[in-house]
Amino acid sequence: MQAIGDFFTWLFSDKTGVICLILGGIVLCLIIAVVMERLTKRRYYNHEKGEGDWDLFGDDAE
Repeated sequence: MQAIGDFFTWLFSDKTGVICLILGGIVLCLIIAVVMERLTKRRYYNHEKGEGDWDLFGDDAE
């Protein structure tokens, strides 16, 4: 239990721990966004693109 306490103390008290916490949050949000984009693209595969539509991955066959 002491190791877990030391980890959380390092994570929230030390400058490098806070930077790791922020970068980890950014990476987690990026992974979630990519997965959700792919799932949405798979669900609405027959959606006709309009003039204002754009694609995150840019793999259109236009």
